[in-house]
Amino acid sequence: MGSEGTSIYLAEVSLQRRIFIFTPEKPVTWASGYQMPVYNDNRVYLGNYFNRSHIAAAFESLLADKKEPDIVAGTATAGIPHATSLADKLHLPLIYLRDKPKNHGLKNRIEGLKADTSLEGKEVLLIEDLVSTGGSSVNAVAAIREAGGTVNSCFSIFNYGFLGAEEVFAGKKPYDAQGNRLSTPCQLYSLLTFDTLFRAAIKGKYISTEQQREIEEWRADPFNWGDKHGFPRVVKKV
Repeated sequence: MGSEGTSIYLAEVSLQRRIFIFTPEKPVTWASGYQMPVYNDNRVYLGNYFNRSHIAAAFESLLADKKEPDIVAGTATAGIPHATSLADKLHLPLIYLRDKPKNHGLKNRIEGLKADTSLEGKEVLLIEDLVSTGGSSVNAVAAIREAGGTVNSCFSIFNYGFLGAEEVFAGKKPYDAQGNRLSTPCQLYSLLTFDTLFRAAIKGKYISTEQQREIEEWRADPFNWGDKHGFPRVVKKV
């Protein structure tokens, strides 16, 4: 199955199994605190062997014209199982990255790598389940580079396609609140994008005309949509 076939297949599975849902009437709070009219839960893929193997095969096909990695890395937590499947398929070592170092034990940020050791310039492929703003994914890229690894590609199952994320991966915008940026871009490759999924939802009549209108409005200005509709961002207490 080619890249287009993979996208269509994943879009259908996401809509049929409600992995991706449209909820403009009752927005969902994202980890960032923004209340959004859409939500994606790629963890549902894990319950089906065929879906897992299909995703691993699709990731492998993305490597066809790229340098083969020495190590596969997954982001915690949802990227880990898919990174594991791909690493097993390629017979490669696996590591995974926490969003921040542990506050106990050896305080590792990268698991699968011994404390106080380096990745020694090895080529690392980062696997992410979902990319929205891109901040957490690029933070993981930076952590791999800080540990001595080379990472030029990140593969994700789903990508919302936000312009800001592209700029973060390109090093044009900061990836964290401290203003850190990538000095060298990392290329993002995704099996399914929001635009493809949205077209499939309209074609398959998974959303009503009114929902479609709301989602199109959200798509035009996603991070201000909540405020405009009386759903302000939820600010976490520190």
